[in-house]
Amino acid sequence: MENEKEINVLDELSKGASMGKDAIKFILEKVKDKGLEKELKTQYQKYEEIAEKIKAIYPEYSEDKPHETNVINKVMTWYGIEMKTMSDDTSSKLAELVMQGTNMGIIEGRRLLNHKHTNPEINSLVQEYVDMQEDAVEALKSFL
Repeated sequence: MENEKEINVLDELSKGASMGKDAIKFILEKVKDKGLEKELKTQYQKYEEIAEKIKAIYPEYSEDKPHETNVINKVMTWYGIEMKTMSDDTSSKLAELVMQGTNMGIIEGRRLLNHKHTNPEINSLVQEYVDMQEDAVEALKSFL
């Protein structure tokens, strides 16, 4: 298939943005610190913007819709957050959990940049995704 690499990269980005939004939604239910809440809402909005950009260019490569996280992954994310915050739901712990997930997204984004040679428009979107997450990690460090 001619656009297979592009579709694969867009699907991976879409799943990453979807996972980021899910995790932030679950974490926001536990946040008491207004500063952390504001930062997480900002990050959520940035994931939304990436997801919208993916949806806008996806039809150029496929008639399908971009992949998102499935129900099982959502439940596992929720359960993992519940278990890890059962005895510690401080802002520091919540920021740490978001940072761990964000770092996984950075790693995946860097892999896509290094190994999936796609057109400049998609490469630019991957770079934007990685930059956004790297900025998020920096912002979250103040809550540790």
